[in-house]
Amino acid sequence: MKQSEGHGQTHTKMKILLSSVSAMMAETTTFPIDLIKTRLQLHGQSDSLARPTNAFRVASEIVRQQGPLSLYKGLSPAIIRHLFYTPIRIVGYENLRNLVVADNAASLSLSSKALVGGISGVIAQIIASPADLVKVRMQADGRMVSKGLRPRYLGPFEALNQIIHTEGFGGLWKGVLPNVQRAFLVNMGELACYDQAKHFVIHNQIADDNIYAHTLASIMSGLSATALSCPADVVKTRIMNQAASKEDKIMYTSSYDCLVKTVRSEGLRALWKGFFPTWARLGPWQFVFWVSYEKFRQFAELSSF
Repeated sequence: MKQSEGHGQTHTKMKILLSSVSAMMAETTTFPIDLIKTRLQLHGQSDSLARPTNAFRVASEIVRQQGPLSLYKGLSPAIIRHLFYTPIRIVGYENLRNLVVADNAASLSLSSKALVGGISGVIAQIIASPADLVKVRMQADGRMVSKGLRPRYLGPFEALNQIIHTEGFGGLWKGVLPNVQRAFLVNMGELACYDQAKHFVIHNQIADDNIYAHTLASIMSGLSATALSCPADVVKTRIMNQAASKEDKIMYTSSYDCLVKTVRSEGLRALWKGFFPTWARLGPWQFVFWVSYEKFRQFAELSSF
């Protein structure tokens, strides 16, 4: 019994390591798309008369004004975030799924997988929220640089210190509610859909348990995760980007207040701002992550996810 427990702990540690490495690879590959998505979601926030824009125009302006390397502004806190966020949600989902159905994971219903995915995502996001806050603010700082202004933060650790100093320790969890809402929806769509789609593809002999099945499953899960989470992602981005002024005035008092003000000033479609960049990022992100993670598991002689 003790030997079995030790074996299980070793497997869990290996899964944590492999999921972290795979997440770092996926994040580095797709980070410029995430930056463009964040800028699109913030577009029109302070100026309702701002001219319409698109992903190509945003990317062109960033490269022209700040250089190609500015597309990776905020990468370090994003990597730090995924060292916590991804292993907890991926390994947590698998452990919860196996706890519910120990013998045959494929027999678990889609709704149960969605609930398990949502719960694991919420736990992971609460822990990783400070790193996510720093990432969003550093990405948004690029807009200040393009206007000739000094950025608020010169690096992730300075950002952490300033946030704690000006907004208190609890300020690191600003936007945690919309963050958690988004994490629940993303992981409900991503993990459950990937799990279900992969088993469907294999069971119906569309492909074996290989790169083809993993690619098809990652595309389907990316689309469902984006459609479900985009409104919560817009709200999350705007709340996390706002910093208290000297008069302690803030634009949004809650996620609901942000939702109402965004729809009122910019229309309902504003909630899906950045939809295509989000999907364009989630698709490649999940492809790189799932293909590498499944391959790493195979090399480590672990069973498929």
